[in-house]
Amino acid sequence: MSTPAPALAIDAVDLSRRYGLRWALAKVNVRLETGQSLLLTGHNGSGKTTLLRVLAGAVPASTGKATIFGLDLATQRAAIRERVGLLTHSSYLYEDLSASENLLIPARLLGVPSPATRIRELLAQVGLEGRARDAVRQFSAGMRKRLSIARMLLKEPALALFDEPFGELDPGGIEQMESLIRALQQRGSTVVLATHLIEQGQSLCSQRLHLSGGRATAA
Repeated sequence: MSTPAPALAIDAVDLSRRYGLRWALAKVNVRLETGQSLLLTGHNGSGKTTLLRVLAGAVPASTGKATIFGLDLATQRAAIRERVGLLTHSSYLYEDLSASENLLIPARLLGVPSPATRIRELLAQVGLEGRARDAVRQFSAGMRKRLSIARMLLKEPALALFDEPFGELDPGGIEQMESLIRALQQRGSTVVLATHLIEQGQSLCSQRLHLSGGRATAA
């Protein structure tokens, strides 16, 4: 019998992160049930990216405490990273490798069964099936974004964190990104979405957290 998922995907209390003397995140509380979606809003520098990186286990919190699916963020970051996908501004793609090769490396690390078949499916899903063998250095910013989301989908994250996923996308790309996020939601993934496109964000998320100066405030 499988173990049921914890009711709370995210349970964070007074989560803070300091860089030198500057508090990029200050005593932020987040409670999000498994399968729910949260919209993060705020101006540039408000703390959205920092919050996502802390929740993903990419950087440690300076103070405060949190659990991700019941796992302690301070002591179980490696286990948390296995369950979390983070789409950031930077693609971290291998420029001289093809789109397929960029997905094959993480597929092998993740032990994805029938990786070649799964990679073909994902590239078709993000509209890059015709560019599978092309080097990433030839790709536009929007194409890199789509390849990055394919890499996230390869992981099948229980918690999907998006940092401005609509940036650098044309209207068709934005619509496609919305569809991909909805597909994750339909398969039960918990979603946290940081975006300046409030209308798109509200159509995808039932809850909202607004940040200003690293603190949660009224929108």
